[in-house]
Amino acid sequence: MNTNSFKRRRDHEPHESNQMVFGIRAIMEAIRSGKEIENLYLQRGLSGGIILELRALLKEMDIVFQLVPVEKLNRLTSKNHQGAVAFISPISYDKIENIIPDLYEKGEVPLILILDGVTDVRNFGAIARTAECAGVHAIIVPSKGSAQINPDAIKTSAGALYKIPVCRHDSLFKTAKFLQESGLQLVACTEKTNDYLYQPDYTVPTAIIMGSEENGISTDLIRISDHLAKIPMFGEIESLNVSVSAGILLYEAVRQKMIIK
Repeated sequence: MNTNSFKRRRDHEPHESNQMVFGIRAIMEAIRSGKEIENLYLQRGLSGGIILELRALLKEMDIVFQLVPVEKLNRLTSKNHQGAVAFISPISYDKIENIIPDLYEKGEVPLILILDGVTDVRNFGAIARTAECAGVHAIIVPSKGSAQINPDAIKTSAGALYKIPVCRHDSLFKTAKFLQESGLQLVACTEKTNDYLYQPDYTVPTAIIMGSEENGISTDLIRISDHLAKIPMFGEIESLNVSVSAGILLYEAVRQKMIIK
């Protein structure tokens, strides 16, 4: 495996926008040519050989899609979409299973960021920007229920999304278990603890988990986390913006690493 395969190249030529592809055969051709699908919408109730062929290809390539009413597709495009509209991602997604072994081979201490249900595009972009500055090796997001990587996200990230690997996985729980089995500790940022964020040792292989402002981190992920960590709050407002919270935790990790150098 190319040891630099998981890094974003600085000479990467970015797309200016998420390209729309519509029509069943056009979408199948895009998939077969290696295009990365950001979002795929299929009309509910479609039947016939061609749609079955598309569904089989989606299953083979492990591509997530949403079944939607035809009205949604008509709002996306007025052209003959044949019940299928897709958006090509401006980035290529990575697999964390490829990144972790490579980091260990290079003698680096993994620092991974898991975003559980962060759906706001600008928050996601801001988090990516901070993560890149803090030396995070990869960001992990769920295949469903995550912010779309679109021009707004790219802009808010100041281009960081072209530089830091983003890994998209169906099950964050299974992915988190893989990280633990690979020697990483899981640190979940949550108010459901008495322990502050300063207590974990971030100089060891670590995956920091951040949840959405509305729902926090899923119970399954909290249950398997090695450490629960909260940010001390002294004002009347009960919570911080998730991008701010992520920055606070990441730079505690940076602070600890600088101390031991």
